Amino acid sequence: MTTPHKKASPWKVFAGIILGMIVGSLTQKGATLFGIDLFHYTFPIFELCGRIFINALTLIVVPLVSSSIITGIARIGNEASFGRIGGKTFGFYLGTSLLAILIGLFCVNLLKPGFHIDSAALANHVEAAAIQEHITTEETSKFSDVLLQIVPANIIDTFGKGQMLGIIFFSLLFGYCISKIESHTSSILMSFWQGIFQAMIRFTHLIMKFLPIGVFFLVARVFAEAGFQSLASLGLFTMAVLLGLALFMFIALPLLLKVIGKVPPGRHFKAMAPALITAFSTSSSSATLPITIDCVEKRAGVSNKICSLVIPLGTSINMSGSALYECVAAMFVAQAYGIDLSFTTQFIVVLLALITSIGVAGVPSASLVAIIAILKAIGLPIEGIGLFIAVDRILDMCRTTVNVFSDSCCAILVARSEGEEKVLSKEVMEQ
Repeated sequence: MTTPHKKASPWKVFAGIILGMIVGSLTQKGATLFGIDLFHYTFPIFELCGRIFINALTLIVVPLVSSSIITGIARIGNEASFGRIGGKTFGFYLGTSLLAILIGLFCVNLLKPGFHIDSAALANHVEAAAIQEHITTEETSKFSDVLLQIVPANIIDTFGKGQMLGIIFFSLLFGYCISKIESHTSSILMSFWQGIFQAMIRFTHLIMKFLPIGVFFLVARVFAEAGFQSLASLGLFTMAVLLGLALFMFIALPLLLKVIGKVPPGRHFKAMAPALITAFSTSSSSATLPITIDCVEKRAGVSNKICSLVIPLGTSINMSGSALYECVAAMFVAQAYGIDLSFTTQFIVVLLALITSIGVAGVPSASLVAIIAILKAIGLPIEGIGLFIAVDRILDMCRTTVNVFSDSCCAILVARSEGEEKVLSKEVMEQ
């Protein structure tokens, strides 16, 4: 997450998770109380209430993603005067996010956490066969059909049906065009879409007040279906995410610092320590922003000119850790439901994770919203988020730390490319 808002208490969320595990396990198939089949009476309640919460999240996806992308692209277009440094910054952010997603895709295909859930135990196992057939049909369709899906003939119909590929394409172009029209008209449109975006953020805040309750019903539903067997799969999912984040943060980014920036990665970890600790404890890169800027500028030696542009922009659009998480989560849901995704569909997952991580970066519970958008786009069951929501809060802390470190690495790389020699030098580190 990136927005400094009053979150649902983590203790309330953890309590909802624990209660969901206990209640769900006690009401599995075959469980009886005074001769009453508990599963028969409780599971429909878990399913209904969990579905209501997912529907509430799904409700905000289309207006939130579209308004966020439109305003973000329009703002970047209007700030094209930031020129060479801005271009380098945006390029580095896209490149590192793509690298993170590919690492996540490798890890989830390596550990295959979803395959440790019996897909037949899930309530949607009948639906899964139809989903697999639909996805397979889409994969074998002509390339021209895919283009027609991305470039729709009727954008109103596309918005109504929630077809994310067409919505994202339209939003990208519409935002770019806003930045290129007459300034007065552009400001009116920007105010309109910014207003929608701010309203949807407030809407999201409202929904997040019910997060502990929603988590309880979603976790109870999963444990009523799969029992404690799902813990093994959840543990592997957590391992896949943490492995991916570790590979990205401790191998990929240090290699970029060493090879491209020609600076010692160890010094940068030392310089960023206060910001990384704050990011982990707050799960908010926006709340960490002042400390990040202080660390990059004063402890790492990057000039204020570069730091004041790169770090705030990164807080808005560079969510490398979140993008990795979204990719792993989408693949995990597909594996859990026994749905085989071809290379083409996995490529679409990578592309959507890259775009949505930028599009909804500043939104509370941004990753959950982005994952729902990805699942909808490729036709996977969105209630699949219940399979991993129990560990989302802990992983949020980890991926926020990676987001902040990735921002700082980009600042180092841009500064070095601009000829700044004192970055992470011994003199700066000893001050």
